[in-house]
Amino acid sequence: IKIPSVKAGMVEKGIGYARLTGFVQTSGKDLLKEINKLQEKGPLKGFILDLRGNPGGLLTAAVEVSQMFLQRGQTIVSIKEREGEPTVFPSKGNSNLDFPMIVMIDGGSASASEIVAGAIKDNKRGLLLGRKSFGKGSVQTVLPLQDGSALALTTAYYYTPADIKIHKKGIEPDLEVEFPK
Repeated sequence: IKIPSVKAGMVEKGIGYARLTGFVQTSGKDLLKEINKLQEKGPLKGFILDLRGNPGGLLTAAVEVSQMFLQRGQTIVSIKEREGEPTVFPSKGNSNLDFPMIVMIDGGSASASEIVAGAIKDNKRGLLLGRKSFGKGSVQTVLPLQDGSALALTTAYYYTPADIKIHKKGIEPDLEVEFPK
């Protein structure tokens, strides 16, 4: 059963809105398809990306969504293990989606949604609006055990382009706003 991870529409003429409910394998393609549909109605003067209550998902999906809005070479996220050099994920895109943008976050925005929010904020691509995010920035490796159970080990942490560790800190919004329920 395919559950769409993107819901989109126009807030008003020229202002697009998309809500990502999770980061699945098709999130980047689905979001781009929705943005293209919105642009068929006329050029976008602004765009709102709603990541509130988004618990995250796949790192690859977060990278794909981030690079839709970033220029080639801009850092999306880095992963740092205890030892060795960090693994840096730069944008491979050349975004033509250059409209002003707002990303909405709250305490339910975690993991992959924090990666996207951090990339947008630190690359000064848009403003973050809402409440501080959850702070789930750990990379876990699952090791299967002989009895059929598994052990999840934290092996690394996610860092924003400004080298801020996400785990247990979260992402601070540019503008703090309490949203109505």
